[in-house]
This record gives sequence, structure tokens and C-alpha cells, in this order.
Amino acid sequence: MAEELADQPDRAAEEEFTFTDEQNQLRAGVRSFCAEYLDEASVRASMTADPPFDPKVWKRLGSELGVLGLAVPESAGGAGGTLVDQAVAVEELGAALACGPLFGTVYLAIPALVAASADVDLLAPLVDGARTAALAVGDVAGEFDGAAVTVDAVQADGSWALTGTVSRVVDAGAADHLLVAATGPDGVGLYVVDADQPGVQRISLSTLDLTRPQATVELREATGRLIAGPDEADRVITQALHVGAALLAVEQVGAAQHLLDLSVDYAKNRLQFGRPIGSFQAVKHRLADDLVALEHARSTAYHAVWALTDGSDDPALAASIAQATCSAALVRMATDTIQVHGGIGFTWEHQAHLYYKRAYADAALLGTAEQHRAQVAAMVLDAPAKDAPRVATGLPQ
Repeated sequence: MAEELADQPDRAAEEEFTFTDEQNQLRAGVRSFCAEYLDEASVRASMTADPPFDPKVWKRLGSELGVLGLAVPESAGGAGGTLVDQAVAVEELGAALACGPLFGTVYLAIPALVAASADVDLLAPLVDGARTAALAVGDVAGEFDGAAVTVDAVQADGSWALTGTVSRVVDAGAADHLLVAATGPDGVGLYVVDADQPGVQRISLSTLDLTRPQATVELREATGRLIAGPDEADRVITQALHVGAALLAVEQVGAAQHLLDLSVDYAKNRLQFGRPIGSFQAVKHRLADDLVALEHARSTAYHAVWALTDGSDDPALAASIAQATCSAALVRMATDTIQVHGGIGFTWEHQAHLYYKRAYADAALLGTAEQHRAQVAAMVLDAPAKDAPRVATGLPQ
């Protein structure tokens, strides 16, 4: 027994997670790239552009940096890394408020295709940044509900024809491919649809966060290809939603870290009554509380990533905890950033409002903090989960 107890600290040290040298280099590389190509000016330009991102920069993210498919196997055209590698890159992209179809392509579509063992011809262009995708699947607080599917699939002449409407699909407006959940003769399956064909209509929506556009997708006998049948679709879509929730949480951590750094720097340099405002209790205590909230959020976000990477915990529970914590943390940080900056924080010229809008938009994607807290209670305490509005990887109704 004594030998076993003496051995426990070594085991704990071995299990303690630390980022590898390669992951730290990856973080530094993505941060440098964002500073040069994804600065505030480029974000503001993308908000009114068509498409709402720079395709050349997106292509470089995929082909040069290789950060769009870090967790994709090499056999499918990816880097063959882990979800932790992907999360490291996403955190830096979130800090920069990077514009581009990250949510639709990297967080949801690519994980769905990997889970479905899709062919390399479909995955490789997404990983390289040559093409983009969106997941048109309804969810209830980040969980798939087959009964809520609003698209029907009919087989004719060896292909599938999809008809129906999916509302509030993030990144659908400029997507090359749509992954659509549809009900066929044998049940719900997941289909890939080329978005530019005549049977697909995408109606852009006015949203709070102009850096993350949404659209309503209308399908009228659109030709689709089955990539996950009724026996696999639930698993594939659920896996994609869990990965998406974890990566969204990591993105929120990156944005929150940027805002805290911004506020601390301002509090050190802004003088009032001849003293830095950071020396006043009302400011420094607020920032200290923000730091605690941020570190708590970071822990839950990466715990969700680890749970999905090595199965060390229930991924549904870990993802819900992460979303409940990180959504609340970023909203708090965005609000406090405006308060600390005072009058300048309320202006259009300052970047604080961009992160404020992203914070509230992200907090509604894949379930609100309140919905995820209810789900955690249901899973841990066997408490009844509250009814939640169904959304299609977008804002709740």
C-alpha cells in the first residue's frame, strides 16, 4: 500500500496536461498570421463584403498554415493531429475575431465528414481552404433531435432529391456544400448538397454579429448524396455537434482573453485624478473577477476537447459544461470591457462592440448557457431538462 501511495504523485504528474512545444509553436504561428492578415481593419472590411471573408486569406489558412484540418487524418487530406491541436489554433482565431466560415466548415462540417468516413475528394478541398461548407441540421441546445428534421429525401433515378427548409444556418450563404439532415424512406440520414445548384435557395438574414452571417436554406428537389445512412446519421451528427460546441467554447476563451488583455492594458495607462484607473478598487476587482472567470472557462473548454479526444469523460456532459461556462464568461468580459473603457468603449470606432456582438451571438449558438445548465442538471442530477427552442446551428427563435 505504501508503495502505491508513494507512486501516486508521479502518476498525477504524468496525467497533468501541458501544451507541447509543437502546439506552442502552432499558437505563435497562428497569432502572427492573425496580426498580419486578420487585424481589426480586415474584420471591418469583411463585415460588408461578399463573400463575408477574404477567400485568399482563407485559402492560406488551409494550404499554408494547415489549421483548417488539424484533426483530420492524413489519409483524408488533413494534418493527422488531434482535436487539441485544432483547439489551439481556434483559440487564436477567436482572439482575432477572425472572419470566415469557421463555425460552419471547421467546427461542424469537417468533424461530421470525418465521423462519416467521407472520401478524400470531399474533405480535402475543405481542409485546403479551396471550398467551404455548412451544417444544416436542427439541434436542441447542441443535441441532435431526429424528430425535428424538416427536410425530406426521395430517391429517384439513382440519386436523392431533397425538399424542405432549414432556418438560421450559420455560414450557409457563401458555402459550397451543405450537409443536410433529411428524412428518407428508412429514417433520417445526412446528405451532402452542392449549394450552387438550381434547387437550392439561400436567403441571407440580418444578424447581430455581422462577422458570422446566417441564412435560411430552402431546398426544392435539390440533388444530394447520402454520406451517413439512418444507422449512422445520429452518431455522426451528434459527434459533429459535440465537437462544434467544444471548439466554439475554445473560441470564446480566445476572445475573452483578448478582451481582458485589452482592458488591463487600458486600466494601466488611462489616468484619472492623476492615477491609473487600474489602481481603483472598482476597476481592479472587476478585472480580477474577470480573470477568475476566464481561467474557469479555459479549463472547461479544454476539458471538453480532451473528453472528445481520448474519451476521458462523457462528451455530452463536458460540452454542455463548457458552453454554459464559456458563453457566460465571454458575455461578462465583453460587458466589462465596455465599462472599463468608459465613453470610448461605446463608440463604433472602438473594437469592443465587435466582440460584444460576437459574445451574444456565440452565446445563442448550439444552446444558451441557461439551456446547457439545464442539460447538465438533467445528466448529473436526473433533473428534468427544460424545453428549449430548436435551432439549426443558429440563433434561437
